[in-house]
Amino acid sequence: MGTSSDYKRIGIFSRPRRPAIAEIVPPLLEWLKERGVATHYDEETACCLDIAERPMPRPEIVAQSDLLLVLGGDGTILAAAREAAPAGVPILPINLGGLGFLTSFTEEELYPGLENALAGRAAISERVMLLVERLHNGGVLTQQRVLNDAVVHKGTLARMIELELYIDDGFVCRYRADGLIVATPTGSTAYSMSAGGPIVHPGVASIQITPICPHTLSDRPVVVSDSSKIELRLAAGSESVFLTMDGQLGLPMEDEDRVCIKRAAETLKLIHPPNKSYFEILRNKLKWGEI
Repeated sequence: MGTSSDYKRIGIFSRPRRPAIAEIVPPLLEWLKERGVATHYDEETACCLDIAERPMPRPEIVAQSDLLLVLGGDGTILAAAREAAPAGVPILPINLGGLGFLTSFTEEELYPGLENALAGRAAISERVMLLVERLHNGGVLTQQRVLNDAVVHKGTLARMIELELYIDDGFVCRYRADGLIVATPTGSTAYSMSAGGPIVHPGVASIQITPICPHTLSDRPVVVSDSSKIELRLAAGSESVFLTMDGQLGLPMEDEDRVCIKRAAETLKLIHPPNKSYFEILRNKLKWGEI
């Protein structure tokens, strides 16, 4: 059976060691084969299957796929986004995790979601990503794209850290806090929300800057245009400070390191259920209105 979309090759990323994968994937592979769709899957998926075919590295899967099917939670999506966004490959996320703001399809919606995608009826939301660079003495030490956030925070020591915030090369303020979160609208429902930041609709062209447990109570979250260039400067004498990206990639920082953050050129194409609004997802995930 042919399809009327451009999705002729589908890659599968899975959450590691998820028992449900062994039940979901074998019939899924057969269903896709019957529709003439070629499939590739990663090692995390293969570990749950009794299939002779060898898995492929994730970057290779992305290079050979028109669509990524991600089975897991938001953490699996964040890892997949770093691979898929630069290649322009859309992601269809199926929630097999916990809260799952990004994985908006339930397991029961897997096949209807695929039917819509293969029929060319996929509803796609383009999500802003950030380009994060760690610099020292004028040189770029680290460069990474993130979907949710970049966080500069204290490590094992109990003391606060000191950071200077610059926006578009203009000095804003000096923070004494446990850390500072720079988030996309997508990331506004992650760590930023837990730290008291606002929930921002994905369609709002903005970046949120949220202090973590600031020493001065007047230090509040700030929302700026996503055309802004944000720079965080670590004060001299700082100890045990880390830069964490999307909650998955962590790097120790040194005295006088700088972190430069701006909107990435790439966006993530995220497929969402056509009959679910953003606020319906929020209402269900956050239990709004329930007693």
